[in-house]
Amino acid sequence: MAGGMRKRLGDMLVAESVINEEQLMQALEIKKNSDKRLGEVIVELGFTTEEKICKALERQLGVEYVTLANVKVPQDIAEKVTGALLRKHMVIPFGYDPSSLDVIMLAMADPMDMTAIDDIEMITGLQVEPYIATAHEIMVAIDKNYGNEEAQEAADAYAKERGDYAVEELSEDDSVSDSPIVILVKTMIEQAARLRTSDIHVEALENRVRIRYRIDGSLYEQISYDISLMPAITARLKILAGMDISEKRKPQDGRITQIVDRIEYDIRVSMLPTVYGEKCVMRLAMKQALSRDKKDLGFDPAEMKVFEHILSNPNGIILVTGPTGSGKSTTLYTALSELNTEDVNIITVEDPVEANIDGINQVHVNVKAGLTFASALRSILRQDPDIIMIGEIRDGETASIAVQAAITGHLVVSTLHTNSSAATISRLEDMGIESYLVADSVKGVIAQRLVKRLCPNCKKAREASDEEKDIMRVPLNESCTIYEPVGCPQCNNIGYKGRIGVYEIMEVNKEMSGIIARNESTEALKEAALRNGMNTLRMAATKHVLNGITSYSEMVRISFDE
Repeated sequence: MAGGMRKRLGDMLVAESVINEEQLMQALEIKKNSDKRLGEVIVELGFTTEEKICKALERQLGVEYVTLANVKVPQDIAEKVTGALLRKHMVIPFGYDPSSLDVIMLAMADPMDMTAIDDIEMITGLQVEPYIATAHEIMVAIDKNYGNEEAQEAADAYAKERGDYAVEELSEDDSVSDSPIVILVKTMIEQAARLRTSDIHVEALENRVRIRYRIDGSLYEQISYDISLMPAITARLKILAGMDISEKRKPQDGRITQIVDRIEYDIRVSMLPTVYGEKCVMRLAMKQALSRDKKDLGFDPAEMKVFEHILSNPNGIILVTGPTGSGKSTTLYTALSELNTEDVNIITVEDPVEANIDGINQVHVNVKAGLTFASALRSILRQDPDIIMIGEIRDGETASIAVQAAITGHLVVSTLHTNSSAATISRLEDMGIESYLVADSVKGVIAQRLVKRLCPNCKKAREASDEEKDIMRVPLNESCTIYEPVGCPQCNNIGYKGRIGVYEIMEVNKEMSGIIARNESTEALKEAALRNGMNTLRMAATKHVLNGITSYSEMVRISFDE
């Protein structure tokens, strides 16, 4: 039965011209040697997207396509059906049919999967009404409904087992792939990835292990376990990250690669001994997420024009500045992808290399081996580069080589930790660079921050107070609507969902390079930049507040020093 059904999925997609015959043949060929579903193979080959397949099936089968943003599995059903079963079939029940309590609505990645329908009908004793949803949305929904519970079950199972064997037996070869701790750690990482987490914190407190996720810049507690699990969790993470399991007194670093829902994540792991045990922080990065389309960075049309103009300089230094985690790397990588044509030689020096870009030569700093930013740069200059990206200018030596490179006809892009674009210039001078050299070499500085986007589903409008209008430079007699975060299931009750960049772009023109060369104050430079049309971070963030993209409090947070 399923075989006949299978063939039809491909035929339907061809009939709906989602893919062509040739692509179908290629996908079926690959499917022969794998246990993946045909739909998965087609998406993996990049022929189409999950959404397009769902819409085509909706038209062909007359089965409704649903999105599962805030689905709750009915309690009585959740007690009968396990998360594992739902994952196996890639389905999730999301409610009873309004017209009959004997019929349950089931979102399916493959609505023709009769085995899945029979299984669910048998276990629940109800009839199934199939609906279509994307595999990714189904996985996220199963996670939200079952994730913590499954992790808790694994934790309980471990506590039971613990009587039987000691932690030390978690060996390097780790053949126990279904052991509770292995499942627990895997679940933790998968759940984090699906919630768009940037960092996972595993912390040993006095009597519990606390797991927190950093989502859009803020930490939220996800779950906590009994402290007895700590040694096993850390041992498992050390095995995955290639660290020394027996070393518990020194900090260690490592990395893990894990695939979650067909996306490859590169996870940097850091262990630090604390009073109650080792604290582990994992930084999750998607291999392909760093370089975005420049449209998605959050520049408005005027800023985009200046950004492109600065990037078109044949030589000079372009600096991106801001605190840690303000999206500097993303901006740099996007700029590099933009400049990455086959007629230029681009070389980067980074610590560490954060994402691999095709066609760019990337060098990984290794201080132990004597490969510092400065020494790597010297070698790079002998490699006939056109464009050089330096991960970060940390000291005078690196700064002076960067300036030399810029003056001798190279384009150098790099980052610095300063608060505003004008302050960056004095930072370079503090590093010992002569002001006339700074004036000659620096072509543009982009200071940036990230503000949280309000969840469009639940944000609430209100009138701005006089004090707020004053700070946002809105005339007091004008009415002014701003929005507040509320919180709903779609944004995990946070009120915000995702982030957007806020930029202060200072292009250095003749007047400004004169001010720099004469070593005038940062204030004088900032005034000249404002005269020449620069927006400060506060002005840029205020635009987002007035457009309802972010909240007033976010604007104040990122422009606190203005």
